[in-house]
Order: sequence, then structure tokens, then C-alpha cells
Amino acid sequence: MQLAPSKPYLSYHDILLTSDDIVSLKYDWLTDNNIAFWEEWLEREVLPKYPRAHIVLLRPSITFLLMQAIDLKSIGSALPDFKKTTHIFLPVNDSRDRERADGGSHWSLLVVSVIDRVAFHYDSLGGANFYEAQKCSDRLGRVLGVPLRFHQMEDSPQQGNSSDCGVYVCIVMRHLLIKRLLNANSNEKVSMSMANKVIDSAGGRKEMMQIIESLRKEGERRRSLSPMSTSSKSGSNSKTPPRIE
Repeated sequence: MQLAPSKPYLSYHDILLTSDDIVSLKYDWLTDNNIAFWEEWLEREVLPKYPRAHIVLLRPSITFLLMQAIDLKSIGSALPDFKKTTHIFLPVNDSRDRERADGGSHWSLLVVSVIDRVAFHYDSLGGANFYEAQKCSDRLGRVLGVPLRFHQMEDSPQQGNSSDCGVYVCIVMRHLLIKRLLNANSNEKVSMSMANKVIDSAGGRKEMMQIIESLRKEGERRRSLSPMSTSSKSGSNSKTPPRIE
């Protein structure tokens, strides 16, 4: 049975996943929403275990705004407070259309070490997003008020098809966040290299779907226990997605 286009599938805090997002996650190029969900999940499920960490995961829409805004001062209210931030993760898209945040055809990942003033770029398709990542690094440096040294990571794992770039961004993001930054000793130099890291994109898609399905079941369980839950006769439950908040 096929899902109806754009039907709400899961409401997870600030992210609303639709059936279109689910289809993309299973078979196609990841949407902004897919990546935003992954970042939301990492913020809700992983980062709270490390209360002393000051790491920001910028959503794709905010990265797009940062790259396309004519006046950087005008977007200040949309950006988080970076005063105590040590690292910033930015999903970079190659869309150059200011009117379409969901345009473009390739994702890559920019990781900025604010404390070291270095921007590391991970591109699973060679240097396809080199220009966009450099622009993003330059603009973020202007927002932070410090120059950032741009470093293209030549050892970034490479995708084997034309649709897995978003999955690579998500997997590399989690690996660098957890294995390199959150679990690093305070007195050791952290390597940001991805040399010899093998990416299982099919496994990554499957794992993300399992997380979504688990959250969806939990949302349905909570709704069934809620005193505000309407009777099944009204059919209203079918119109709203399971919610986790």
C-alpha cells in the first residue's frame, strides 16, 4: 500500500515528517526534512548525555539562509547564540536559487571548530560542493567575527551512486559528533579525519527508518493513553500524525 503524497507521518518536537520524506529516506535523495529530523534526534537523544558540550547542529534551512541572505545582519535573530559554542555542524546544499531552500542536487557537511577557527568540509562527491562550502565558511566566519581557515577533507568517504549524499552527511555527522568530539579527552588533540571510515548507506537508511518507526509507535502509544484522545469513531486521529514532544 502506497502512502498518500505529503501525508503527515510523524511529529517529532520541531520536525514534521511527511510520507514524501519517508519515501525519499527509503529510496532517494534525502530531503531537508530528513536531515533536520536527524539533527533534531541527535540533539534530543545524544547531546543531553553530554551537558558540558557546546555544539550546535544548524538545520539545512538555516544554513541555506546563511548562504543566501543579502545582508547577514538581517538574519541575526534566526541564528543561535554562538558565544559559548565550540563546534558547529552545517549541512550544505548546492542550491543557488534564493527562492528555493529545497532546490539543489547535492549535500555535503561543513564542521566548524570555533575554538580552532577551522572549517572542515566533508564531500562524498569529490569537490562537488567546494564553492558552496567555501562560501558558507566565509559567511559564518563573518557572523562569528573571526576568520575561518577552510580545509577540504580529501579523505572523506565517497558515495557509490547519485542519491546517497544526504545519508553520508548524516552518518559522518554522527560519527564526528560522538566518536571524535563528545568522547574526546580534554587534553588530547582531536583528529577530524575520516580516513578508512566505511559508510554503509543502505544500513544508514534502514537505521534511520527504524528510529522513525520506533518513535511513531511510541507516539501512537502515548496518544492512546491520553485522556484527550478522541474516539476512533470520529476518525480525527487518522488526520494527525503520532507526536513526540
